[in-house]
Amino acid sequence: MTEPFIPEIYTPLKTSVIGPPAIARQVGGLKILGKKIKTIIFTTDVAIVNNTNADAVLAVYPFTPHPAVMNAISSVANIPVFNGIGGGLTGGQRSAYMGLLAEAAGSIGVVVNAPTSIETIQRINAVVDVPIVGTVVSAQQDYTSQIAAGVSILNVSGAAKTPAIVRQIRQDYPTIPIMATAGKQEADMLATIAAGANALTYTPPTNGELFAKKMNDYRLALE
Repeated sequence: MTEPFIPEIYTPLKTSVIGPPAIARQVGGLKILGKKIKTIIFTTDVAIVNNTNADAVLAVYPFTPHPAVMNAISSVANIPVFNGIGGGLTGGQRSAYMGLLAEAAGSIGVVVNAPTSIETIQRINAVVDVPIVGTVVSAQQDYTSQIAAGVSILNVSGAAKTPAIVRQIRQDYPTIPIMATAGKQEADMLATIAAGANALTYTPPTNGELFAKKMNDYRLALE
């Protein structure tokens, strides 16, 4: 049976959108509150958030979580947002407060760091009504205890070891939702999908890289 034809429409001012390669759409996807998510863009750049064809945004960053950042990203996103609420340096009751604020800002899920304590996850789970996404960076991480404490989605970020970590988790938990980094090469994406990931996260080019390409196109047009 041939695949149905899918019309694709862009407007004159929206011809450039950023997102993962088409092959990433082969992943099965996961559903949250009825919304199906296959591809997730990893960025906090509001311009990119506003111009992506990914299904969702993973908004985590290496600073203490702040409501202003959550609100800024949520205000420009036209797709669901997973907001980071700490768990490492920012933990305990403060992470729980951040979870409430993220939910109030419209987050479809809240993301905690790999070293987040069980007590912190339990505190967050006691007050939020959105899924808690636990970050997994190593096969040796005790994600079993984190799941028991309230994590309901795993976000695997293990660089080159990501497929192996996903495969191990899938053996332990056949049905738990897994989103995972997949790199930029098609072979890596297919390996992560084959390992059992439900959704793929994608790191886009930086704003500077995108602008450099645009400027080069302008120069070529004038030659």
